[in-house]
Parts: sequence; structure tokens; C-alpha cells
Amino acid sequence: MNKNTRIVSISVFSILAIISAFALMHLKFSFDFEQFFPTGDEDLEFFKQFRDDFEADDNFMLIAIRKKDGVFEQNFLEQFHDFSIQTKQLPYVEDSQSLTKISYPVKTPFGISSIPAIHIKEPEKYESDKKRLLQDERFLYNLISEDATTLVVGLKTIEGMTLGQSQELMDKLGTLIAKYDFEAHHFLGRPYFQKELVAMQKREITISAIVSGILVTLIMFLIFRKPWGIATALFSIGLGMLLFMGFLGVTGRELNAMAALYPVLMIIVGTSDVIHIMSKYVDELKKGLSRKEAIKITIREIGLATLLTSTTTAIGFISLISSRITPIRDFGINSAIGVMVAYITVVCFTTVIISYFNKDQIMEKGKMDKFWSNWMTWFYRVTKDYSRQIIWSTLGLLALCFLGISQITTNYNITSNLPRGQQITEDFLYFQNNLTSFRPMEIAVTAKSDHKVSDFVVLQAIDKVEQHLKEYPSIRAVASSTVIYKSLNQMFNSNRIDAYQFPEDEATFNRYQQMADKIPVASTAVLQSKDGTKARISSRINDIGADSIKAIGNNIDRWIGENIDANVVEFQRTGTGLIIDKNAEYIRRSLLLGLGGAILIVSLIMVILFRDLKMLVVSLVPNIIPLLMAGAFIGFAGIELEAGIAIVFAVIFGIAVDDTIHFLSKFKLVRDKGKTVDESLKITFLETGKAIGLTTIVLFFGFLVMLFSIHPPSVIIGVLISLTLFSAFFSDLFLIPILIRWLIKDQSVKIEASELVDVI
Repeated sequence: MNKNTRIVSISVFSILAIISAFALMHLKFSFDFEQFFPTGDEDLEFFKQFRDDFEADDNFMLIAIRKKDGVFEQNFLEQFHDFSIQTKQLPYVEDSQSLTKISYPVKTPFGISSIPAIHIKEPEKYESDKKRLLQDERFLYNLISEDATTLVVGLKTIEGMTLGQSQELMDKLGTLIAKYDFEAHHFLGRPYFQKELVAMQKREITISAIVSGILVTLIMFLIFRKPWGIATALFSIGLGMLLFMGFLGVTGRELNAMAALYPVLMIIVGTSDVIHIMSKYVDELKKGLSRKEAIKITIREIGLATLLTSTTTAIGFISLISSRITPIRDFGINSAIGVMVAYITVVCFTTVIISYFNKDQIMEKGKMDKFWSNWMTWFYRVTKDYSRQIIWSTLGLLALCFLGISQITTNYNITSNLPRGQQITEDFLYFQNNLTSFRPMEIAVTAKSDHKVSDFVVLQAIDKVEQHLKEYPSIRAVASSTVIYKSLNQMFNSNRIDAYQFPEDEATFNRYQQMADKIPVASTAVLQSKDGTKARISSRINDIGADSIKAIGNNIDRWIGENIDANVVEFQRTGTGLIIDKNAEYIRRSLLLGLGGAILIVSLIMVILFRDLKMLVVSLVPNIIPLLMAGAFIGFAGIELEAGIAIVFAVIFGIAVDDTIHFLSKFKLVRDKGKTVDESLKITFLETGKAIGLTTIVLFFGFLVMLFSIHPPSVIIGVLISLTLFSAFFSDLFLIPILIRWLIKDQSVKIEASELVDVI
């Protein structure tokens, strides 16, 4: 490598590093439940039309104020009332509601009057107010808890709040609530989710980068033991990650819930490439070659093999593009780019830097060489002497894998995706256990024939569906346009609680309708469309799991089909929750499609590379087993298969195939020099086995860095990938030699080493 090449390479990477450092300041973070909508789904298109007719079902912010001894205490109620009034002045808030601002309509001989739901200035009426409110389905769980220790302020926010708007609202809300002497408070709503989950993403990226850096530093020290070797390896890995993150900043690609994996991924992929390159360079120097000759051989053999492994790893990630979920697709594309950035950095920068050093400046020769030599010799002998036992053990393992895979379910929930030990999780669970959950369940109502949704027969059907929904304990906060007529019926019946029901006869309904028509349009617009042909039943359902919610939804659909005249009115479930839950239906399909495509492409690469179908079998079998083991682990551990967890299969396949390619490439190069199958295998074990072992250790502990995550799916992903990639190491070293001895004979040499290099 001449001097000019070195100078140009170092200069180019220095400029790119500076640009990337500035680009880090422009990294974009985002969190939006709409990101998880499956694109191209027919129910999604219906939901979009539903939102156009009414409004979004997540444009709310709830503040629960708790008083352990009970909320019916004058000083508390006065503070709460003042707070609920002040919330109306918060930015991006269109309206606020609470029990202290609500009044009951009352019919008197002098006309219609009203009485407050809570008589704040009259403590003697607190007991009767409490009894009445806890029996009122409009307010129980919505604005007051069943034990009367919590009151809720409900804020209606503008639609489609951005991250910046959410952060501003939450900051102002935090400042406001700090002015009051409340015992405890809990938040629930889109602005809160956006602010807190983006903060979690930033924390995850920072922590994973720091912990990964410490881990890699330790590993590099154990491997190289020389300051220049350690510094070169760490600088190369860090440079690759800097260039990748800079690329994301320059291109404006948003970092979402999957972003915490990027630092770990870039560090371990870069580490793997660095170990293979630097180990090969040192090995060639040990043979007595000059630095120039050693770097040429390193680039020709390991550099080109690493290009192939990087390509197959990128293909594994690109397979995620088949997913209908935007964050998953983005993760696949970004990760594929990151893998290639790491490769280019190592081949074009690391090789330049190490060419300045002799072997004694890079790596210290010690007991590690003998350690790896002994282990690789052991693997070689075991695969030769105990091949039958290994095959039978593998078949038994496969049977166990299929049993575990059969137990996989997709009943995931929101709670399992919330950060551990954080306030947002505590708040979410508090609302679910004491008030209403976050998951909206909407039912779109469409009047048929010449009917309007304000007709008696249509509203009667809506009420029947409402009453059915209330039979499910997990469904709360049910509301529709029938609330107007129920309230009027209650008013005309001395405000009795049991009179809050839809009128039984049409004559009574017609009498109420004259009054209902006088209600301002703005008050009813969220419940029925302007043209009077559509309406909605709004509710929220507890976070009981996607499959469980789907089962309830199917029961509701079946009941409606059996009890409602479809010629009069049509009902269809919709809403944010239902659309996100549909991801479960696409996970398995997109997973199989994506992986199938990746395996096909890798197979074609193997065929082109080795020009031998037998080598295709040898390369694929050891890499399919880790995928099956990952599925079995998910099944046996009771882990729900959801969008985030599903990416592990692409990661596992993309990375696991690397070691296979390094092993087979070395085997073929040695084999084509005239060595026998057994001699080629032994040399491959001794020269490539060490690098494979080291990279596996890096991969294993690298992904275990995710144990420091507070995001449960990230922890599961890290553990799952670590365990299965470790199994891939044993799968390669045990099965590849057996398959080679079985399929390849000594007289079958067909390709010269020089031809292999040309193909690569």
C-alpha cells in the first residue's frame, strides 16, 4: 500500500468524520402510534375515513389527581377545581372537563335549571354527591375512580400533535400542577407518551453506546494486549458508528423505537470485521511476509470474504422491508446501510492504519493462541470421531424446536412495551386498574336505506350495542349520541339514577328530540357526522392482549350480526387499537416472506461463489437451525411474538451466516491448493476457527448489553440474539465439517483458488 493511498484514505475519512460529528446535532427522534399501522390494510383505509368524518381517537390527555383518604374534602376540591379551570389555558388544549365543572340538568316548574355534580361549597352534601356519582356510568372510571380516591381532568388536545408540541404541553402542565398541594398525580395520553418514549429512546441509545464501548474496549484489550492494536481497533469501530449516525442525521432519517439497537449493532458488526482483518494481517506477518505482502493477502482473502459476509448480513436486514410496519422497515434499511458503512470503514480505513505496524505492535503473542489452537483441534477431532452422535443429537434438537415453535402466540400488549421502573408505566397501570385504559375501541355506525343516525330505530340499535359492550368487564367509558336522550329521560324523571336510559317508546323519543335539536352542533359533532348518516360508539378497552381483544371483537361482531337488523344500520369496529393489533396478523406472514427471500438470495450467492450445490446445503443447514432455536425459545419462554421481537430472525440469519462464509471460504481456498478434505478442515479450524470464536464472543456479550435497557422488548431481543448466535457458533463448527465430509470427496476439486478470488 503506497503512501499516497494512505494519505488519501485518512484525509477522506477525517473529512467524513467531521461532517458526521456536526450531523449528530440534527438527529431526529419520533414516536407515534400511527407508525405501527400496517400499510395497505383495508381496515386502515376505513379508519382514515372514520377520522375524517369525526376526529382522532387519541387526541386526549388525562390527569388523575389522587387523595388517599378520599376526594370529597373541601380544600382538595377547591384546589382541584381551580386546577381544572387553569388547564384550559395550556397550549394545544381545546377543552377541559372535570366533575367540578359539570352540572346535572333539572326540570323545574319554572323551566330547566341545573345543579352541580359536586357541591364544592356545601360539605354536607358531599355524601349524597359521592353516592350519586359512583352510580353514574357517564362518570365512573371516566372522571372518578370506584373508591372515590381519584378525580380526573380530561383535556381535549388538537389533532396530530407533534413531538415539539407534546413536549411543550407536558412541560407547561408539569409547571402548573407543581403549584398545587396534591398528594399524587398520574398522566395518560398521546402527548405524555410522545414525550416520555422519545426520552427513553435517547436514553437507550446513549446507554447502549457507552456500555457497548466499555465492553468492546475490554475485549480488544484481551485480544490484542498492545496499545496500538487496541487503539486502532477501537478507533475503527467508533469511526464506523460515527459515520453511520452522521448519515442518519444528514439524510434526516428519524430514529424510532428500534433505534436503541443501532449502537450495539454497529459496534459488534464493526468489531467482527476488525477482528477478522487484524487477525489475518498478524497471521500473515507471523509467516514472515512483509507488511505490504501481508496487507495484500489480507484484503484479497479476508477483505473479499468480509464483503460477502457484510452483503449477506445486509440482505438479512433488508428482508425486513417486506413488513407492513414502518419502524420495522426503517430498521431493516438503516441496519443494512450501517453494515455496509462498517465494512467500508474497516476495509478502506483500518487496513490503511494497520499497514503502518508490525505484528509485535498490534498483538501480543501469549497463551490465547495455544488456548484457541487446543479448542479448534478438539472440535476437529470430535466432528470426525462422533459424527453419528452429533447428527442424532441435532435431529432431537430439531424435534424440540418444532415443539417450542408450536407454542408461539401473538397476544402482546402495550404494557410489555413500556419502560421498566419508569413513571409512565406506573401511570399507565394506575389508569388501567383504577380508571380507563389508553386503548380506544371505536365502532363506526352507518345508517342504511333512507335512515338517519338520529332516527329512533337507529338510536335504539346503537343503545342495544352499547348495553352489550358494557357486559365485557374490560370495556369501559362507552359513549354515543344516545347520551343526549338518556340525560333528557333522566331529567324528566326527577333525575333518578335508574332513569338514565334510552326512551322505550318513539313518542317519548320524539318529544325529547325537539329539545335535542337545540343542542349546539359543536357538542354533537364528535358523535355523529354532519350529513346525519354516520355515528360512532366510543369506548376504551383494557390492555388484555391483542389476541384476547380480537376474540372479544369477534364475539361483538357475531352478537351484532345476530341481534341487529343490517337493513337499518351497520356497525364496524375500528380505531387506533384495532389497527395496531392487526399487526399480529401480518407478523408471521411478513416474517416468512422476508426470511424466505433472504435465504433465496443468500443461496444464489453461495451457488455463484462455490459453483457447487453441495456447498449450498453445507452453508444453509447450520444457519437454519439457529432460526428454529430462536422460535423455540420464544415459544417455551412464553414470549409474545410482536413486531419488535420478530426482527430477531432477520438479525440472527444475517449475522449467523457470516461465520459460515468465513469457514467455507477458507476451506475452499485451502482445498484448491491440493489439500485433502481432512487436511483442509484441520487448517480451516486452526486458522479461521479462532476469529470465528472471538467474533462469537463479541456478538454474545455485545447483544447482552441490551440487558441494561429499560425497554422490555429490547432486553428480550438482546438475550434472544445472544443465545441463538452462540448456538450458531456450535452449529457451524459441529455440522459444517460433518456435512463436508459427507458430501465432498477428495477427487471433487474443481475450482482453483485464483478462480474463487475472482468469483468473490
